[in-house]
Amino acid sequence: MLLAILLDISYAIMGAGIGAGLAAIGAGIGIGRIGGSAMEGMARQPEASGKIQGAMLIIAALIEVAALFALVICLLISQLQG
Repeated sequence: MLLAILLDISYAIMGAGIGAGLAAIGAGIGIGRIGGSAMEGMARQPEASGKIQGAMLIIAALIEVAALFALVICLLISQLQG
């Protein structure tokens, strides 16, 4: 019985760690793709660089918020089980 409880707790903590890692990787990939696409768009149309940069910053902030939310949920899962 105690072993089953310990295994459940360890699986929850391991899952929270994997989830946090995937959230960080996803945010990094998303922001990298946004930055690359924005630079390509600015190179093609330099006159629209202000609009592209503004949109890029807003989208990057939204990605960061989603990643931070995922990390907080993973931390809550690991703390509730521990």
